[in-house]
Amino acid sequence: MSRNLTIIPTYNEKENILLVIDKILSLNAKTDILIVDDGSPDGTGDLVKDRQKTTPELHLMERAGKQGLGTAYIAGFKYAIEHKYDTVVQMDGDFSHDPVVIETFLKEIETNDLIIGSRYLNGISVVNWPLGRLMLSYFASKYIQIITRMPVNDGTGGFKCWRVPFLEQIQLDQVRSSGYSFQVEMNFRAWRKSPDRVKEVPILFADRTVGQSKMSKAIVREAIWRVWWLRMMAIFGKI
Repeated sequence: MSRNLTIIPTYNEKENILLVIDKILSLNAKTDILIVDDGSPDGTGDLVKDRQKTTPELHLMERAGKQGLGTAYIAGFKYAIEHKYDTVVQMDGDFSHDPVVIETFLKEIETNDLIIGSRYLNGISVVNWPLGRLMLSYFASKYIQIITRMPVNDGTGGFKCWRVPFLEQIQLDQVRSSGYSFQVEMNFRAWRKSPDRVKEVPILFADRTVGQSKMSKAIVREAIWRVWWLRMMAIFGKI
């Protein structure tokens, strides 16, 4: 039987994290959970530690200080490889990603290397975002498509499923991006390596109702120039 690990990076998610964990563990599709917490000042890590006492499927990786989304996922991927999981789901811990979709991911990954939960596959499927942020995200995905020539409709989305043996083929130590550009770079590396086994499935994205967004201007700036770096790396055969 295949073993899946669901990786959730956290920073100040005490309002959401236990509810997300409960929802995931209620699914028919069974999965272990790894919380990668960057020293949340609000005590998110302590809540997870307490829940671990009664939840053997729950694992916690604590890191000193806020080190970024990309490095959190890389650490989680390496954990999955080390502990010989078959598949990995990556998702946010604020209910913007509906845990129910994990069941769809685990079916689709059987014949693919990467499944991307797409907000823009069938029109726009986003709830509760301000129009300005929605347009920024949507046109950023179009920008990414044009520059990289990668046929992915939602280049910055963070709800995905990977086959672990495929992750082992991607040179994780060479991934340089963080924030939203981390999602772009991982998609690009996957598409370059296995173009016929990267698939998007539609999801409904609902903006967080509690807690604060981790979006910043620096994250947006990195995403803008990083796509050109990826294009150049591909031209020179480095990816």
